[in-house]
Amino acid sequence: MADAGESRQRLDKWLWAARFFKTRSLAADAIDGGRVRWNGQIVKPAREIRAGDELEIAAGELRWTVLVRALNNQRRPAPEARLLYEETAKSVARRRRAEELRRLAPVPGAGLKGRPTKKAGRLIRGFNE
Repeated sequence: MADAGESRQRLDKWLWAARFFKTRSLAADAIDGGRVRWNGQIVKPAREIRAGDELEIAAGELRWTVLVRALNNQRRPAPEARLLYEETAKSVARRRRAEELRRLAPVPGAGLKGRPTKKAGRLIRGFNE
């Protein structure tokens, strides 16, 4: 996966290549916001990582703890991107538990997306008047 002779890569670029974030700027914003930790420390987007480093990543409601297995400068399809890291067993159990809780007790309004329909708008106005 890694280019010949390459043993380090910027953290924001790796997060983008591993498909945790859609763009490098979103990855950099998450790192600056303290939602990504490298070996337990808050770092900057330009931090160079190596295979074997541990990352704690928070993206939305999801939380991962992963070990960096490989580096890649290009964003590849998801199955190939999953080869760049290994999620810890504790992280997998935590995400499954959170997923089960969301399924059993969804957050009110979580299913609402976009603007209300005309019918829903009339009902809303009816409640407010």
